[in-house]
Amino acid sequence: MKNNPPLWIRSGTDRQVAPRSLLAVMVLLAVAAGGCSRKPEAETQTAPGTVTLSVAQRQHIRVYTVVPSTYHKTVETNGAVDFDNDQATSVLAPFSGPVSRLLVSLGAQVKKGDPLAAIDSPDYATAIGAYRKALATAATNRRLADADKDLVEHNGVSRREAAQAETDAVSAEADRDAALQALVSLNVSGETIKDIQEGRPNVRPEAIIRAPIAGTVVERLITPGALLSAGTTPCFTVADLSRVWVMAQVFGSDLAAVSIGDSAEVETGVGSSKFSGKVDNIAALVDPDTRSVVVRVVVENPGDLLKKQMYVRVLIHAHQESSGLLVSVSSILRDDENLPFVYTVQHDGSFARRRVTLGYRAGDQYDITDGLKSGDQIVVDGALFLQFMQSQ
Repeated sequence: MKNNPPLWIRSGTDRQVAPRSLLAVMVLLAVAAGGCSRKPEAETQTAPGTVTLSVAQRQHIRVYTVVPSTYHKTVETNGAVDFDNDQATSVLAPFSGPVSRLLVSLGAQVKKGDPLAAIDSPDYATAIGAYRKALATAATNRRLADADKDLVEHNGVSRREAAQAETDAVSAEADRDAALQALVSLNVSGETIKDIQEGRPNVRPEAIIRAPIAGTVVERLITPGALLSAGTTPCFTVADLSRVWVMAQVFGSDLAAVSIGDSAEVETGVGSSKFSGKVDNIAALVDPDTRSVVVRVVVENPGDLLKKQMYVRVLIHAHQESSGLLVSVSSILRDDENLPFVYTVQHDGSFARRRVTLGYRAGDQYDITDGLKSGDQIVVDGALFLQFMQSQ
C-alpha cells in the first residue's frame, strides 16, 4: 500500500511549492473577495475629491456652460430725506425790532408775498419816512424846474438858473426811486406803497415779514417779543414739499455703477408706497465718518408723505451695463468653513468642487469674480445630491 503524497514537497532549492489545485482555489477566493468589496458604479471615485454618477443618476442633474453676460446693477442703500433746497428757503429778518405778532402757524400753506409776522421796527419807520420825504422833494423840485422852463422863454430867469432847477429835480427823483427800492427790498406790500404815494397815512405802520416763495411753513424760529436783527436772524423756513431730496450713502464698491440720471425708487417701510426719483448729483468728496459718497436723488413727493430726516431705503437702477460670469444661485453651495463653491464637470465626466468668489447678485444669479472662466461647465440643479454623494 502506497502512502499519500505530502501537501507540500520540498524542491531542490529548499522552497515550499503548493500543488496546482491549491493555487487555483486561492485565485478563486481572491477574485470572489474582490467582487464582494467592489463599490457601486455611482460611488466610484476616479480621482480624490471627485464624484462619478451613473447614467441614470445623471438624469437628475443639470449642467450649465458658463459664458460672459451683461446686466444692469441695482444698488441698494439707505438715505435720509431733506428739503429740495432749490425749492426751500430760510426767511431772514429784513429789518430789526421786536416781534409784535405771528401771522401763520407751523405747517401753513402760503403763497409768495403772504404775511408771516409783524414787527415793530424803527428801520421800517425810517424807510417809510424817507420815501415820503423823497416823494415830496421830488414833486416840489419838478414843479420848480417846469416853472423855470416857462420863465426862460419869457426871460424871467436865466438859463443857468433853469438848468440848476432841472438838475435839482432829477436828483430829487433819483432819491425818490432809491427810497422806493428800499421799501421793495423790505417786502413792503404794493398796497402800502400806493397809500404812501397817494398821501394816505398808515393806520399802523408795522413791518411785515413776507413769504419769499410759495410753499409750506416747515420751521418757525421766532416768538412774539423776540428781538430781531436785520439780515441775520432766521425767522421761518418755507419749502415746496411737492419734491424733496433723498441723500443716499453709496460705498466704494457700488459707486462705479451709479451715474447722474439713473432712475431710483425710495421705500419708507410704511405700507407698500414707493416713490420715483432720479440721481441728479454725486458728491465729489468722501464722508470722513462713514467713508461713503453722498448721492442726491430728487424724488416726487405726492401727498407730502416724505418728511425731512426720515430714513428710507433707496434702490438705484444703473442705466449703464455691467458684464461678468453669471451663474444661478442654486449652483452655489457652502463648505464647512462657510465658503462658497460649485461643482464643475471634469474631463473624465466626474464632478469636483471648486471654490468661487461671489460678486454682485443680479436677481437669482451671482456674478462670479474669481474661480471660474468662460467655458467651464457647472452643476446648476442637483448640486445638493452631489454633495450628499461625496459625503458618503
